[in-house]
Amino acid sequence: MLSTTNSNPTSSIVYGPAGRAIAEAIDSDLLKAIQDHLNMERQAHASYFAAAIWFAERELRGFSGFFRDESNSEHAHAAKFAEYIITRGQSVALKAVDAPLQSWASPADVMASAFQMEVDVTASLQQLYSMAERTSDTRTTVFLDPMVELQTQSEHEFAHLLGRVKFADNQAAALLLIDNELDEGKNKPASLQA
Repeated sequence: MLSTTNSNPTSSIVYGPAGRAIAEAIDSDLLKAIQDHLNMERQAHASYFAAAIWFAERELRGFSGFFRDESNSEHAHAAKFAEYIITRGQSVALKAVDAPLQSWASPADVMASAFQMEVDVTASLQQLYSMAERTSDTRTTVFLDPMVELQTQSEHEFAHLLGRVKFADNQAAALLLIDNELDEGKNKPASLQA
């Protein structure tokens, strides 16, 4: 996969599959795991867009906007991973995205699926971090640090919303209040810190 240039015998520059210079090689198993995570982010993008559509069809503007924004966020995360792979001199390997679930029994079911997706993404990031540490790949741990922090916060926010929606117990008035809060961007968990 890697080749060195032969045009200058004193050169020790290594090039990746697309011809980009590589400053430090990346472990092949770690690269594969990063590629898999990128595709997981793309799948989350499609899933959250499907949830945005489901809520829009039910006239729940706040929920729909929330999931549209989350879908866009997942797309941005996938782009960050693609850029990182390119930065490391490798080629991005996109896989087919499966058709997402598009039908749920209730808003609580949508939130439960979304929370589980966040848990899975968090677990994937933690596995990447562990792999990077095992291979002494500091570049990857530095890249992942802010991603892990943001993902943990996102998981916390989805747990909060799931709890609120479950507490609403499918009561229209309560769901409309939550929908209005989401529409106004007031969807953060309570903070006990000043």
